[in-house]
Amino acid sequence: MVTLNEISQLLYGAGDESIGWQGSQEDLIAMAAKAFPDKAFCVVRQWILIDLTVTPDEKEKLTMLGLLPATLFAHEVVLDSGARFQPNMWVRSNFGKSFTEGCMFETKSTVYLLWGSGLRKEASVGTAFSMKAG
Repeated sequence: MVTLNEISQLLYGAGDESIGWQGSQEDLIAMAAKAFPDKAFCVVRQWILIDLTVTPDEKEKLTMLGLLPATLFAHEVVLDSGARFQPNMWVRSNFGKSFTEGCMFETKSTVYLLWGSGLRKEASVGTAFSMKAG
């Protein structure tokens, strides 16, 4: 069972600072369009890249599915190309497929564009996926 303290530490506790994209939003979107044409994007700020603590068997299963033992949480959506999320909402992704350029976190359906500094933290799968909208 996931505790409130575990969720609180994930959302608001200390982590390793990560730089993310330091340029303009327009340049970030252009770079993503070149790297991931035809894929929806979501520009986020105040983000947390979550490295999931998994067993070797779980890691192997994820790898066989082409997935990373990682997910993303962002406190602020800036712009969602698919209009799924309104500005200023929070978002948590599914498992990642790739993490490139230090600022593009790709999932099956979306590339999350990490604008500005964020954090990198570790958490259990249960803790990371306990946050659900609605």
